[in-house]
Amino acid sequence: MFPSSGLGPLEEFESFLVELNALSAAAILPLFRTENGLYDKGSMRFDPVTEADRGGERVIREAIARRFPGHGVIGEEFGEDRPDAEFVWVLDPIDGTRAFIAGLPVWTTLIGLRWQGAPLFGSIGQPNLGEVFLGSATGAKLVRGGETQQLRVRRCADLSAATVATTDTGVFAPQERAAWARLRAAARLVRMGCDAYAYAMVAAGTIDLVVEASLKCWDIEPAMPILMGAGGIVTDWGGRPVGASGGQVAIAGDPRCLAEALTLLEPAASSGGGAAVPSHLRHSGQGAVGA
Repeated sequence: MFPSSGLGPLEEFESFLVELNALSAAAILPLFRTENGLYDKGSMRFDPVTEADRGGERVIREAIARRFPGHGVIGEEFGEDRPDAEFVWVLDPIDGTRAFIAGLPVWTTLIGLRWQGAPLFGSIGQPNLGEVFLGSATGAKLVRGGETQQLRVRRCADLSAATVATTDTGVFAPQERAAWARLRAAARLVRMGCDAYAYAMVAAGTIDLVVEASLKCWDIEPAMPILMGAGGIVTDWGGRPVGASGGQVAIAGDPRCLAEALTLLEPAASSGGGAAVPSHLRHSGQGAVGA
């Protein structure tokens, strides 16, 4: 049980998430579509990072340290600080750095909060569009232009009627690409290159299924409370809960569509699997995670 009486602390965390998105936007937006200090992290495959990535994460970390000095932080750019703390923030200042470099407004800022090792709150921010998607066990919503819109996934019983997304099949292993080809052939419409913005669109009810691989915890964990708060489902390719390490992920708004997709993905599923999904993230609307 969450250690609070009423919703006071939850409301404080939600308000702080909005504040963090504003701070990171102020650091990142001035560098969008500019010479933004591009570096290669030096992996075998081009792995870009910009001054905007680093500056965005830096201001988020500084704000967390001021407000919640006892909390831990895990971030893509600056690593771990007290990852075993009761409350841990999980950060990806620019999810979609390649889109950012290309000037495409589908990159997002991902900020999540763990409590006792499980996702509690999350946000997906797209400052170029003025959007912040927020989610927890109490639900999910979009804040834009001072207005709030409740989010809900849409029904899609059949993969043949589904809009499906992935970011880049170039990161897939050969067996994963073969599974993706089967899925793509079965779907009605496919979009690529949207990174975590596609997760937000599942929560908003405009995309039915997202399939990804080789994710890190900061790529998916902040989105999970939003997706499940909107009635969505998040599993790995074998239908198991997604673990803290990320990996293969399948996201859907309708369990029937997900079940059909998993029959095509399962031959390429890794043998891993996450721990049981915490009860505060299970949603009764369209099935629990892993259903």
